[in-house]
Amino acid sequence: MPQMMPLNWLSLFIFFSSLLMMYSIMNYYTSIKSYPTSKSQKLTHKIHLWKW
Repeated sequence: MPQMMPLNWLSLFIFFSSLLMMYSIMNYYTSIKSYPTSKSQKLTHKIHLWKW
């Protein structure tokens, strides 16, 4: 029952909220890191296709 133990519900809410925040932050930074490497790989791939 939520009326009997509000502190427990509050701690669970804080725990899962922080878990969601950490997951979103980690997801954001891993996606940001992967973009420059893929761009540079595409660029070098295009350079290799050029005929001089």
